[in-house]
Amino acid sequence: MRYQAEHKVEIHQKIVKDASRRVRAEGITGAAVSAVMRDAGLTHGGFYKHFSSKDDLLLESLSEAFREIAARLTEAGEQSRPGTAWKAIVKTYLSPEHCDHVECGCPLAALAPELARADATMKAQIVGEMTKYKNRILPFMPGRRATDKERAFFVIFSTMIGTIEMARVLPEPGMRAKVLTSAREFLLRRF
Repeated sequence: MRYQAEHKVEIHQKIVKDASRRVRAEGITGAAVSAVMRDAGLTHGGFYKHFSSKDDLLLESLSEAFREIAARLTEAGEQSRPGTAWKAIVKTYLSPEHCDHVECGCPLAALAPELARADATMKAQIVGEMTKYKNRILPFMPGRRATDKERAFFVIFSTMIGTIEMARVLPEPGMRAKVLTSAREFLLRRF
């Protein structure tokens, strides 16, 4: 039975979304092709009808993850009062919900150590995705000039990513909340 071209696109997108969540939840090595295809209700053999390699799937799933988090943070910024968008982004990022749901959170907070060990070709593509992420969030950052906004982005996001990573290690919800609250209050007072 032949499927319409739209069906292949829909299946491809489902595989990417499922892989994106699995990669963030289980890490790069945890997202085996067989598991990703099983999640999509397909066989391992069907993988190569959609991707030329596991690296291609990984890059598309990372791109999807960056788009998801950027959309969530952009929405928070757009719904805030003028001049407070970056604060809304900090509050959204450093929330218990983001911390507790690695599978739908920021790929940097979930995967940074693994991504740092990628080969040079893969790393260049990852940096491209990170740059798109930064450019989407940059207009909401505090500062008058572009260089000030970029500096603020790097300081704020480096702090938030590390905070989420640290909080996720802690088994006690009260300690996780304390880490999130401390970092959130620190950032909101500093800019």
